[in-house]
Amino acid sequence: MRHRVRAAETVAAALLLLLVTACGSRLPESDFEHRGRTTAPADTAPLRVGIITSVTSPVGGTAFTGPRDGARAYFAALNARGGVDGRRVEVRECDDGGSGVGNNECVHRLVEEDGVVALVATTALDYAGAARVARARVPDIGGQPLGPAYDTYPYLYSVYGSLAPRNGTTGWGGKQYGGTEVYRYFRREHGARTAAVVSYNQPASAAYARLVVRGLRAEGYEVVTEQVDFALPNFRAVAADIEERGVDLVFDAIDGHGNARLCAALDAAGVDLTAKVTNVQNWTSTIAEDHADAPRCRNALWATGSSRNHADLRDEAVREFRDATKTLKAHSQWQLEGWAAAMWFTDAARSCAGSRAGVTRACVDRFMNRDEPYSADGLLLPVRFERLTEPPRTRRSCVSVARWQDGKGWVAQGDMNENCFDVPQLPYSP
Repeated sequence: MRHRVRAAETVAAALLLLLVTACGSRLPESDFEHRGRTTAPADTAPLRVGIITSVTSPVGGTAFTGPRDGARAYFAALNARGGVDGRRVEVRECDDGGSGVGNNECVHRLVEEDGVVALVATTALDYAGAARVARARVPDIGGQPLGPAYDTYPYLYSVYGSLAPRNGTTGWGGKQYGGTEVYRYFRREHGARTAAVVSYNQPASAAYARLVVRGLRAEGYEVVTEQVDFALPNFRAVAADIEERGVDLVFDAIDGHGNARLCAALDAAGVDLTAKVTNVQNWTSTIAEDHADAPRCRNALWATGSSRNHADLRDEAVREFRDATKTLKAHSQWQLEGWAAAMWFTDAARSCAGSRAGVTRACVDRFMNRDEPYSADGLLLPVRFERLTEPPRTRRSCVSVARWQDGKGWVAQGDMNENCFDVPQLPYSP
């Protein structure tokens, strides 16, 4: 089965955003069959779901809103078609402010007061309330794993899946594992041999950079490390050294603003790269504006992830997403993944609609624990949840790849379900 452990780069968003800024146990499901249901008749009551987003976080009002916007668009389109078995989906949103205190308040409000049947597309800088969600046995579907919670607790289902036991301890003995498929892709498909990794002299940035360096070396790259001062970064010096060292690829452990300045410096130095590789959070339609001063670097930008390119209008499911979100000012990969998370909940709810108890937290959770992988009509690399007692040494892992080209936007590079490699799984500390 082609599915993947989320690679070590999934910690990038949480680590980089910081730059600018109890265990649950399962009881018999029958004990909870009627929790998360409203008191109105089952055939007319709306299905209430919650979306927790760090909207007003210290890193700005748009950093985390993509998954929320995608999920909202899906539920609006669903309700326009009659909802789930005639029941519309009622979305309750909560902004946790990017803090642990705020996150616990959102969990309390949505889970304990509003009685949502599930959480969808959670995107929280500090998911401090994760243990409370697990104790309440509320399925959290398609969340973005900015921290270790989705590899720690039951009832939490990352949009990228998990193989960890999720018994209250992160990963396996506190270690998470990720593959080297991104580095393998560029070595196999583009013959890259030398890679630079740019980071700040800041603990979170430096820690993530070390993970990238380790993965690159495991794939046989010669690695050039570049560290700049967080307060006064000298990107010109970095660019000059990258040019002198004949670097093929540039990876980074810096924030979006720093990336724009790095790209401008690379252009000024006349650096010609095979790829400047970015992650799923920066896979947006605003590249031309964000990198207006760096046309050479801009057209060397590549993005990698675990979902189908949001600009690939050849795909029917992508077209449906784009049609429903055409009023948004910009599009992003995180929006598409929020859309997929909402679809996931909807499919789970439909599986319950004909049952005697109706749509309950327990029934939705059963759907999430099926053996069959889930792909959201092909928008996601097949996702599943296993509880392996030991971490895998290697896995068959796939990667979605797109390249930015002026005049065309993000252009998919091959089929994500065929960009697959047997790669080692490397441990890291969250």
